[in-house]
Amino acid sequence: MTLEELETRSYTPYSGQPAAVILESRSGKLYPGVRIENISFPLTISAMQCAVVICTSEGEQPVKVYRRTPPSTDGKTDFWERELDLEYSVEPDFDKELDEIVTSHDDISHCLQRLLGRSHSPYSNFPVSTILETSGGLVSGVNIEFSAWESGLCAERTAIAKAIAGGIDLSSIKALHLHTRHGEYSSPCGACRQVIIEHLPQIPVFIHHSDGSLSRHFSSDLLPYSFKSDFLKKNLQHTKNQ
Repeated sequence: MTLEELETRSYTPYSGQPAAVILESRSGKLYPGVRIENISFPLTISAMQCAVVICTSEGEQPVKVYRRTPPSTDGKTDFWERELDLEYSVEPDFDKELDEIVTSHDDISHCLQRLLGRSHSPYSNFPVSTILETSGGLVSGVNIEFSAWESGLCAERTAIAKAIAGGIDLSSIKALHLHTRHGEYSSPCGACRQVIIEHLPQIPVFIHHSDGSLSRHFSSDLLPYSFKSDFLKKNLQHTKNQ
């Protein structure tokens, strides 16, 4: 896949400015990263953040970033250099096969428990795992933390970012499953609810609690009276046409 092709997977309905990077792990695997915007702008995931979190959630160590253009000097790129000691390579003609991000169907409860071991949560010590159940297999996610708290992602957003960057048709997602090892009651945080409602507005959400119980909800019920992205999209389109 080329970086130009990968850019088409970006979700940028508000800015119209797609972006993509490909991240190579120490073992030589290649992971995609694309810009994923949200109607709540601070929740937008940059292409770099997307790729780093996907790679780390797979239990891999990021070492090299491939880009079409030189990295910006906005401070955010400097953070990843300091945090991960990444090597950058500008390769407009990059074209290699990416590693698969969908796994075969498995016992979801056991899979969620195993995934907790991949959580990178040295600051909170609160591992969380998520699975998106699709018609073609499972897309996993765990919470990933960095020294800059806002640079990490919760397990739910990791899984959604992985699905989007991996080119998964979101309409093929049948359900979202969430599990935590600690706490009396597992539940998505407010930020994750905002992202879920934008990308997966009408799917069942199964919450596997630490005591072994299970509760079922619908994503549309997680954030009542939410501000819909269509409202802003229409307003932005009207402004562009003026």
